Amino acid sequence: MISAIGIVALFICVFGGYVIAGGSMAPILKAAPVETFIIAGAAFSAMVVGNSPAVVKKTLAGFGKVFKGPKYKKDDYLSTIFVVSKIMKTLKSEGAVALEAHIENPEASAIFGEYPALLKDHDLLHLITDTIRLLVVSSSNLSAYAVEEVMEQSIKTHHHGAMKPAEVLASMAGALPALGIVACVLGVVKTMGAIDQPPAILGALIGGALVGTFLGVFFAYGLVEPMAGRLKQIIEDEAEIYKVVKQIIIGTMHGHPMPLIIEAARVGISHHNQPSFAEVFDGLRGK
Repeated sequence: MISAIGIVALFICVFGGYVIAGGSMAPILKAAPVETFIIAGAAFSAMVVGNSPAVVKKTLAGFGKVFKGPKYKKDDYLSTIFVVSKIMKTLKSEGAVALEAHIENPEASAIFGEYPALLKDHDLLHLITDTIRLLVVSSSNLSAYAVEEVMEQSIKTHHHGAMKPAEVLASMAGALPALGIVACVLGVVKTMGAIDQPPAILGALIGGALVGTFLGVFFAYGLVEPMAGRLKQIIEDEAEIYKVVKQIIIGTMHGHPMPLIIEAARVGISHHNQPSFAEVFDGLRGK
């Protein structure tokens, strides 16, 4: 919501200031559709050329994510803490074999079944189940440090893939001013073909060409680059939930007291999503 407000304010400040200064919107409105088609079309086409279909799809989805914000809220962090804590408690009390049915078929698991939203998040679910599966097949005779290294690599790989849309948008922002110049040059070429026209017509043609340069810079620094930065923030925010999973599993393997493990996981969550001490521990008592 805040991003949409920012975009509205951006247009009001830029074009409102132009009108207040005595500028006419008519030349801009006349040239903008074609210039936007050239610039935006070229930017999108270049993105398709330089990226895989999967990355292009994620990048397009990233525009929506900018306005929706992070997908994980406080309840998602609470659910993750509860389910991973219950799994590790079962591991300690009943052994690795007791978890086999839960990790091989999470949809039929009594533990995972309490948290249907988590079942739909395949990346997060796989981090949990694959790590526990590793403990099961190894009969829990694994070094906590070795498991931590595997989890860190898994999280790093996921994060690297998740960041690609933000990188693509940042790259697009860098290209847009140049594409605006391309559109401007094409406008100048068109103007040169009408050099025998009266000054009023030539002035309108040159003004239309310059709109291309303006739009390239405007799109780059007013829209796409800020969106790339916001998307990066969102992805960094969403990465915290994976660290919560790692903290609980590795802390349990080290043999630390469960309250200490849970608190370490809780304080690693950003304040806007961080559940309170009471919410976590009262919730755990109720499980």
